[in-house]
Amino acid sequence: MINDSELIINADGSIYHLNLLPEDIADTIIFVGDPDRVPLVSRYFDAIEVKKGKREFITHTGTIKGKRLTVISTGIGTDNIDIVLNELDALVNIDFATKTLKPEIKSLDIIRIGTSGSIQGNISMGTVLASDFAIGFDTLMQYYKKPYTEPEVQLQAAVIDHFGDLTFKPYVGRASQKLLEQFAFDLPKGITMTAPGFYGPQGRMVRSQNTYPDLIKKANSFEIFGRHLTNLEMETAGIYALANMFGHHAISINAILASRVNETFSTNPQEVVDKAIRLVLDRL
Repeated sequence: MINDSELIINADGSIYHLNLLPEDIADTIIFVGDPDRVPLVSRYFDAIEVKKGKREFITHTGTIKGKRLTVISTGIGTDNIDIVLNELDALVNIDFATKTLKPEIKSLDIIRIGTSGSIQGNISMGTVLASDFAIGFDTLMQYYKKPYTEPEVQLQAAVIDHFGDLTFKPYVGRASQKLLEQFAFDLPKGITMTAPGFYGPQGRMVRSQNTYPDLIKKANSFEIFGRHLTNLEMETAGIYALANMFGHHAISINAILASRVNETFSTNPQEVVDKAIRLVLDRL
């Protein structure tokens, strides 16, 4: 039995942060960072049955072409991903009445639709890119024991060797092969770098000095098995690592809005994001 302080349930029976009941979510869930992006996805639904929110976590559940679908805003960063993944897993795999594990474990399909910056000059703005692997340059997975596949072990070792002066240990997560085949069969695929912040952790220096001033340059030059780091964002590695650990399927679809190599930003970011949204919904 799980202690009350370990899994907190609200007075109405909903889970603590997301404010959701088990019946409020579908088995297929779209993640967006920005709460304002939730209605940009759900406007394409044929019907919406659930609209709930608490803090930055806004949830719409409905149907599209007869398929039940949930879209949730996670907010920014892997600290929020920690909350969202754990609470979604609890919603489908924990009996709230007894605080015990259900006899049959359910696996969710999780699709992140997010914005990202490219760290390779040949990836143009407006590209929609799928993350095959993701490397976490944050510390989230220092607190979990996650089984690693051999490709993940090799990738982690190569990253640690290449970024030799890091004072922390990056971790690795991998996309679901099933979801790659469903949603990204014709998309460019890459290795995504996940940072714990937008400014210093992504090599930006507005009015500060950076501990790793050559971060983007080093990221740009990384190579393993003929593959490179392709893009930089703030959630994907946490999503992949926790999904891998819990047995869920996850994929990250990245709308490339900036080039960190060419130091440019998209002039039509909303159009690029909408292109990614429509692509995912068309392939459900």
